[in-house]
Amino acid sequence: MTGKLRLPPLNALRVFHAVAQHRSFRQAADELLVTPQAVGQQIKLLEDTLQVTLFERKGRSIEPTEAAILLSHYVKAGFDEFAEGVRRVTKSSYRDRINLNASPYFATHYLLPRLTLFREILPGADLRLTTMVDLPDFGRDDIDMSVQWGYGRWGDYETTLLVLDPKIICCTPSIGEKIKSAQDLTQFTLLDAVKSKRLWPDILRHLNVEKTDGDRSIGFDDAATMRRATLQGIGVGLVSVIDAEEDLRSGALVAPLGRDALIGMKPEEVPGFYLVVPKGHLRVKAVAALHRWLTQQDWASDLAVPPLPKPTPLLD
Repeated sequence: MTGKLRLPPLNALRVFHAVAQHRSFRQAADELLVTPQAVGQQIKLLEDTLQVTLFERKGRSIEPTEAAILLSHYVKAGFDEFAEGVRRVTKSSYRDRINLNASPYFATHYLLPRLTLFREILPGADLRLTTMVDLPDFGRDDIDMSVQWGYGRWGDYETTLLVLDPKIICCTPSIGEKIKSAQDLTQFTLLDAVKSKRLWPDILRHLNVEKTDGDRSIGFDDAATMRRATLQGIGVGLVSVIDAEEDLRSGALVAPLGRDALIGMKPEEVPGFYLVVPKGHLRVKAVAALHRWLTQQDWASDLAVPPLPKPTPLLD
């Protein structure tokens, strides 16, 4: 018969959590209002209890071992759950408040036009919407769930794909005149997304383009800035379908390789907008209701745009 696993003292885990975050005994001590010596004693107690080395001392600095890095993920998740539980049982007014964070592009193009529909489902909910490019710290920022752009790699959280974000290669008409084949893309500055250094490489590989030593790119934090840079002729951009269709119709931009040049890319190479939420948050009814609503929407229908109009023939 196997006995129950005996957990280390909670205080030692709390000290370890602070040290893992700060990578410093002194900074952890300042946060916990104790001495660095007391921090060191708790870490030693934890190492003796677990029979593993957690930190390697290198002069005045420390480096976490592989065991410490692994343990820190679980300890952080545990303390996040503690904090969430305390917050929700001590703030009765929080019951019907939902703090949703979303990528600025998703909020503007997808979410805002539909929020009235959610109001009809949960009219009493106090929905707070913030926009942020990077994944928020759910505990520190008091966020219930977030819609993030990327490839779905947030292993510590519940992650659901809402809609893919296919791109169209776009540029100004003057640049487009100089692009006769996919290989010609390497002659221009490629406007890139800072959050994904793999986007252009995946696209160039899909187009069978050989990279050259002269390849250059400029990275942008958000889609709106990249679109403006494309419109200003700074380089060749990867514009999301909804925006690209608007600019192609107005003639401000052209798709030198065609609107369908990137169709057929491997699914794992196409970024999208993902709903990311700590699993414990779904235990709250209002949060779970918004989660269900977001995942049940047909967001892809917003990408269905009519074909570009054919040019009117000139009359004799």
